[in-house]
Amino acid sequence: MVNITYDASGSINWYDADTSPPSTVVYNPGDIAWVLASTALVWIMVPGVGFFYSGLLRRKNALSMIYLSMMTLAMVSFQWFFWGFSLAFSDTGSRFIGDLRYFGLKGVLEKPSIGSSRIPSIVFCIYQLMFAAITPMIALGGFAERAHLGPLLFFVFAWSTLVYDPIACWTWNSNGWTFVLGGLDFAGGTPVHISSGTAALAISIYLGKRRGYGTEALAYKPHNTSYVILGTIFLWFGWFGFNGGSALAANLRAAQACIVTNLAASVGGLTWMLWDYRIEKKWSAVGFCSGAVAGLVAITPGSGFVGSPAAVLFGVMAGTVCNFATQLKFFAGWDDSLDIFASHAIGGVVGNILTALFAQASVAGFDGFTEIPGGWLDRHWIQLPKHLADSAAGLGYSFVMTTIILWIMHFIPGLRLRVPEEAEIIGIDESDMGEYAYDYVGLETELKPSAYGRSTAYDMGQPDGMKERTSV
Repeated sequence: MVNITYDASGSINWYDADTSPPSTVVYNPGDIAWVLASTALVWIMVPGVGFFYSGLLRRKNALSMIYLSMMTLAMVSFQWFFWGFSLAFSDTGSRFIGDLRYFGLKGVLEKPSIGSSRIPSIVFCIYQLMFAAITPMIALGGFAERAHLGPLLFFVFAWSTLVYDPIACWTWNSNGWTFVLGGLDFAGGTPVHISSGTAALAISIYLGKRRGYGTEALAYKPHNTSYVILGTIFLWFGWFGFNGGSALAANLRAAQACIVTNLAASVGGLTWMLWDYRIEKKWSAVGFCSGAVAGLVAITPGSGFVGSPAAVLFGVMAGTVCNFATQLKFFAGWDDSLDIFASHAIGGVVGNILTALFAQASVAGFDGFTEIPGGWLDRHWIQLPKHLADSAAGLGYSFVMTTIILWIMHFIPGLRLRVPEEAEIIGIDESDMGEYAYDYVGLETELKPSAYGRSTAYDMGQPDGMKERTSV
């Protein structure tokens, strides 16, 4: 039998007989309800990333990104059950990674969670699963338009195990080295954004440039700006659960996290759009959406530590720094087709640095029990070196481990990721899925004569370069 009772108010009481004297832990239904609702909010962010990426790509690759969002969610759900949660959050683990105490979620139910004694471990587990799911999905954008889909099943499982789980452990597990050091990362600046953005960079370098890189062939506009906006809506909506839910209770700190999240996204979107306007003299919806995401990324580590005025600066800095960081790929020569490194890795570093500067003990105390020394606003100068060390560790570890995983897969039959040129020409949707986002896809300018005979899905008699898909 589960060792809980319900009192007259509906609160859950867990009796801990192992303490001396024995004690009772009370779980407030409101706290549980808020964290479970936040779980659903973060879930919708995963397909939100898929739609955001899909809209930015060419239509011949549109469906693959939406598919990858659901595949990633499913694979990480199994990995999290199997050993992911235990590797990240077992309370008997090391400073770098957990052990297998909770293998197969054994013993994960009514006991207080390692994240907060205000919610049971099963609630904390399902909530943290959503963070584990969205992180590799962000990184998968690095495979856009030039990677086989099948091997990505293996990649997601391996990357979650070897990259995400250790970084989550050292950041949020009470045994983790960053946690013990005193790093402040409320909702995932390093575990989610720096790790995934850096992984996308490693993926882009490993895969090499797409066909036509540096020519007009890749100077295309997003094929569906409506998808970009829809993805941003899902992400912005879900981020209230991403940051607000990280309070792990329904309290003033959760409300404050929601306020600064919305404010940073708003200012970030406006800032990026204005920077783009100076060049094109157009009000870009894609620019606004990119800036909003950058603002959301930057505020993530500081959302439970900073006040509202600081959130404005988070948005301005993210919208500015990430916008200019998109030019790095042209100087360095890598083909980061969706600017994931600029938006997530650089945005995460910006957020970590600003959190070290503007974290306040008074804001963290909005929940009534959290005590921190604060950041530079509270004259705690050592906080910045701690965050620089954490950011550098996340960047270096994710890049090296991702590269190792990719090259190990490269030499395993059936797991090599790079598609041949002809598959890249006709698109991943057709070459790997045989299903399509649209009935009509324009390929006349890209198809080579050698590819005509290999594709049976096109009616070459269609006018205006539009090829009609046939059902098979």
